[in-house]
Amino acid sequence: MKQNILKVHPADNVLVALADLQANEQVTYQDKTYAVKELIPAKHKFAIVDIPEGGEIIMYGVLVGKAQSPIPVGGLISTANVKHAANSFLTGQSHTDWHKPDISKWEGKTFNGYHREDGSVGTANYWLVVPMVFCENRNIEVLQEALVKPLGYGRKKTYEIKAQELIGKIKAGAEIDEVLYTEIGSDTNQNAGNKVFPNVDGIKFLTHTGGCGGTRQDSSALCGLLAGYITHPNVAGATVLSLGCQNAEVKTLQEEINKRSPEFNKPLYILDQQKTGKEADLMELAIRQTLAGLMQANQHSRKPAPLSKLTIGLECGGSDGFSGISANPAIGYTSDLLVAMGGSVILAEFPELCGVEQNLIDRCVDKSKADRFADLVRTYSQRAEEAGSGFYMNPSPGNIKDGLITDAIKSAGAAKKGGTSPVADVLDYPEKVTQPGLNLLCTPGNDVESTTAEVGSGANIVLFTTGLGTPTGNPIAPVVKIATNTALYNRMSDIIDINTGTIVEGDETIEQAGERILDYVVKVASGEIEVHAVRHGQDDFIPWKRGVSL
Repeated sequence: MKQNILKVHPADNVLVALADLQANEQVTYQDKTYAVKELIPAKHKFAIVDIPEGGEIIMYGVLVGKAQSPIPVGGLISTANVKHAANSFLTGQSHTDWHKPDISKWEGKTFNGYHREDGSVGTANYWLVVPMVFCENRNIEVLQEALVKPLGYGRKKTYEIKAQELIGKIKAGAEIDEVLYTEIGSDTNQNAGNKVFPNVDGIKFLTHTGGCGGTRQDSSALCGLLAGYITHPNVAGATVLSLGCQNAEVKTLQEEINKRSPEFNKPLYILDQQKTGKEADLMELAIRQTLAGLMQANQHSRKPAPLSKLTIGLECGGSDGFSGISANPAIGYTSDLLVAMGGSVILAEFPELCGVEQNLIDRCVDKSKADRFADLVRTYSQRAEEAGSGFYMNPSPGNIKDGLITDAIKSAGAAKKGGTSPVADVLDYPEKVTQPGLNLLCTPGNDVESTTAEVGSGANIVLFTTGLGTPTGNPIAPVVKIATNTALYNRMSDIIDINTGTIVEGDETIEQAGERILDYVVKVASGEIEVHAVRHGQDDFIPWKRGVSL
């Protein structure tokens, strides 16, 4: 019989329900029997000792909350009787001894990627069209309309086709029930035609709401983020539109590019609308230069590269009570495998590391890294408090409904994405990854802001775990969506790529799932698998303004 409850860490005083437990049900774990006092929904927790008011709730071996009222053995842990609490942290002696996983299976393994002159290797080959300021968004959209379909990057069938079919029925006199329930054609999501540039995966048009009118710090950070995308190994070159008078100056962008790639030599076309004059002249020049750039980009082709050239972003969104049990530790093992092979991984979302800071501090390779991490976390937390919020307000209603009732519970599970390897470097947004190994990057917990930042820092693939489901993607890096539970995988199979519900069901170990995910990543990196977010054109891009975003 498969186990219907789980103790995550030996020190925990709660158990996790792997399936709904009914009131008065008797459950046994490691020769101890507990009488459940009330309905315990799957993914939620119940006490295995009597916890007094003010008593500590321990999960993942760390403090995750305190009881607001007495909780008896078998009682449900909920927002009604528990409030957020987390351990404090100090910098001190590092403990970076690490038992590396066995990587013999991947010895000599390669992926087929796009080699850039700076030594980096892309998992895709895109051309970018980006604005320096929101004033240029319309021009970006006009260029997109002018270029995407003629170049063969459009979709043959979209939801527009489905809408047209229904509109036709309405014109023909259909009844309301016919419109609501009649089956309509399927969406094949195929390219509109043969690509003009077969070696170019796409031309991506980014828009944003920044560049002027905010703080100079935000404009500077935006320039750094855009520079991260322009110099990214998945990008062959870029067209940049500037109005000419904005805070996000072209010279700042060029300085940020030089920081990340001192020998930068990709084709880069920068147009200034105020200098060019007429819109027609600007657009014609942008089209000419973009097409010339695409001709250069098309000269690149995939070639073998070692797995050490992979940089993986680790992300979670729409998390549930199984996230820290299945998908997150699974990609944590994938992370450890890649680090052992000399690759890089990025763990971000600092509000979702609340309560596990000490563990990460102890894993930092030196005191300067530990001090920087502690300073970034404290500063971020203080800004949240000053704005009338706090990390304790991070869990969303969906998180809470599915068992993540405090930020510390959510964080303890989220941190599992980073595996067990030493922390090689600590970065502030939007700095670039330069060290192999585990990198900590200061970002919000917001899915899209964080994913946008990880890719800007160099992630050429993102592993994104979810328990509730999300379509999140990125314009230039494949975002691999990983379900924490089989029900989600089956329900949203058109946007989820991998299932780790097998771990919860006892059919697979964390290590086996982690290896399976790495095998999948290699195929994605080689262009052999198109993930759902890419297939759907899910090009989410939101720069982080350095205000409070949880």
